[in-house]
Amino acid sequence: MVDTSSTKRGNAGLYLIVFLTGASVMVIEMLGTRLIAPFYGASLYVWSSLISVTMIALAVGYFVGGQWADRAQRIGLSLIIALAALFTLLIPWATRPVLLATDTLGLRGGAFASALVLFFPSLTLLGMVGPFAIKLATSELDGVGSSSGTVYAVSTLGSVIGTLLLGFFLFPWVGSRQILVSLSLMLFLLAVVVAVFEQKRFGKTVAVLPCTLLALAGLCLVPKIVGAGHIPPDGRFNVLSERESLYGYVRVIEQPGRDLRFLTADASMIGAANISDGTNRLTYQDIVALIPALKPTIKKALLIGQGAGHMAMTLRDKYGIVTDTLEIDPAVADAASNYFGYKPTGKQVIGDARYEIRHLTGSYDLIIHDCFTGGSEPSHLLTVETLGQLKGLLASQGILALNFVAFGQGEGQQALASVARTVAQVFPNQSLFVSEPGEDFNDYIFLASSQPIDLATPPLTTGQADWLNQRKFTVDASNGIVLTDNLNPLEHLQTRKSEHYRHVLVDWFGNDLLVR
Repeated sequence: MVDTSSTKRGNAGLYLIVFLTGASVMVIEMLGTRLIAPFYGASLYVWSSLISVTMIALAVGYFVGGQWADRAQRIGLSLIIALAALFTLLIPWATRPVLLATDTLGLRGGAFASALVLFFPSLTLLGMVGPFAIKLATSELDGVGSSSGTVYAVSTLGSVIGTLLLGFFLFPWVGSRQILVSLSLMLFLLAVVVAVFEQKRFGKTVAVLPCTLLALAGLCLVPKIVGAGHIPPDGRFNVLSERESLYGYVRVIEQPGRDLRFLTADASMIGAANISDGTNRLTYQDIVALIPALKPTIKKALLIGQGAGHMAMTLRDKYGIVTDTLEIDPAVADAASNYFGYKPTGKQVIGDARYEIRHLTGSYDLIIHDCFTGGSEPSHLLTVETLGQLKGLLASQGILALNFVAFGQGEGQQALASVARTVAQVFPNQSLFVSEPGEDFNDYIFLASSQPIDLATPPLTTGQADWLNQRKFTVDASNGIVLTDNLNPLEHLQTRKSEHYRHVLVDWFGNDLLVR
């Protein structure tokens, strides 16, 4: 006679196992971007690589798991989970050498190869759990459909809960390495419990010892792996602050030999100043700082992409302009206040730009659009729709200043041409300047307005006008694409820029400061 109560308890235990392993899959996949982004950027290519590797791993796991389940005589699930725990634990330790080894493959190849090496083993093993659980939950052929449907439904539910738990609660408070280590320890504990269950239910003792040994080995490795992400001492640089936020890994780095202090987010430099006196060192901001000389009537400004806050402080100190700031990353905002002397002169809004822009009221005489990352631009902020919203916030004589990093000639020029066409779609008048004359890879600063922009305006001194005129740039926008929410290939068009920018930072900082 079949003990139905025992069978129900056993199936409930199996469903708990697939729930937890399903949650683990999504936690590992989402954490993948946090480990790879500081080196390759949080671009579409990184996300595409991680999603592809996850799908490949799960496909292989389903196939191999099914084969193993048919041959394993209802034993082996505990060992699969223990091995998944071990490979998960090794991910933080392996991140640095794997990223350095794949650097020569370029942005797309390197991101995919890194994701494959780091995450394929653990995700494949976790994918094997589902077929194995179906085998254990099925007592006769007629129940295969019901068992398999329930197992995959519970696994998917676990993935949903894991995603929400990670994104809504764990990310803001716990570092990626600590989450991965905790996840691996949970899987080790689960493996030992399953091994004891297998011994009790099937009379098999072979799995308990290896699972226990793997768990003990994992515990011994934890201290070394937790500390593996610390940056080794480097006499050239001092790391004053490092913090993992919802949007990236934010650092404040000093180079005393050059009197420089940097603010970086993943593989992006978003602020630079003198250590000695706090003076801004980014040339493109000097161009934007001359705009109030063109329009002395400017009294209120909006800065989208606060960064280190130099623009807002310059507008206050030189012209007495009140500037509202909009910054997506609270870690960046804190670093600006703590290490760059930033003090808000107007409202300081922390949140996503598209959402917050819709809720802003009143008119601005100047809007500075300075959202940039080394891995990729926030493409959704460079569309006709976004620029139209910003135009609606401008006063009739107002000016939009937009900073865009790109190549001005050759491969990659189409990105600059596309931004120029998009700006022209919204604003009838635009002028374009470069940060460093004669350089192809540059900061390109668009000044756009509903009214003509006159560089010969009296408040601008002759020296200032000459300095600006030397930086005027004409772009051929004929091959550009008008960027919209519906069609926006900007990340693809900026592949050369992303690869070049990353290598600029590698040459400047060295790999140690880009790889965690």
